[in-house]
Amino acid sequence: MSRRVAIIETPRLILGTWIKADRDLFREINADPKVMEFFPFRRSYEEADAFLDKLNGMITEDGRGFFAVVLKETQEPVGFCGLSHPNLPGIFSDDTIEIGWRLATRFWGNGYVTEAASALLDQTFARGNVERVVSFAVEKNHRSTNVMKRLGMRRRQEMDFSHPRIPDTHPHLKRHVVYTISKDEWQARRPA
Repeated sequence: MSRRVAIIETPRLILGTWIKADRDLFREINADPKVMEFFPFRRSYEEADAFLDKLNGMITEDGRGFFAVVLKETQEPVGFCGLSHPNLPGIFSDDTIEIGWRLATRFWGNGYVTEAASALLDQTFARGNVERVVSFAVEKNHRSTNVMKRLGMRRRQEMDFSHPRIPDTHPHLKRHVVYTISKDEWQARRPA
């Protein structure tokens, strides 16, 4: 975790591996009540550190995971964006790829998530082995669903589900809406 490896660069951002200096930002994101509004928990510093190590391990193992999103100009981390398998048997097939993100609140409203997610979708669909990407969020999480719409993802009501890992103590967080985009739909949106 000493040196960042850049995976993707966009005009304003670097998406890459996490470094030790990113821990404070990652802890902030996982403890912020606004960022975690639609999750049933917040992580302690120790839990956030362990989760960050797990994310870096995923990236190292198969090149897929939740990458640090860093401002090119300042090298400051702002959040994360990435791809993973949702691991929700009975809801999604084992080969399903999900795109997701979180950003520190002070960086909201700058289009960073849309820029990072677009670059990831470009790379994913260019590789040719993924035909569709999904994203899902709590029904009332309009910040996330608006990003999904900006990416050209379509709501798939027939795929909406009650999240099995959300405890019954948080019924308002159970219902999740699903958006998808296929490789063909993505490529049709891109400039020629």
